Amino acid sequence: MLPEEQIEALRKKHALLERAIDEEAHRPRPDQDTLSDLKRQKLRIKDEIFQLQQP
Repeated sequence: MLPEEQIEALRKKHALLERAIDEEAHRPRPDQDTLSDLKRQKLRIKDEIFQLQQP
């Protein structure tokens, strides 16, 4: 897979995690452990994207 394709796939995963975080946060009683896990995953993906973009 080309780096551009990897970045695009990671961006899609990042967007899905953002939606999942938003949905969980707006539930009547959001699960803080789930939110923390989703945010950790999102940050990990952001780091991967950053590393792939480095020359």
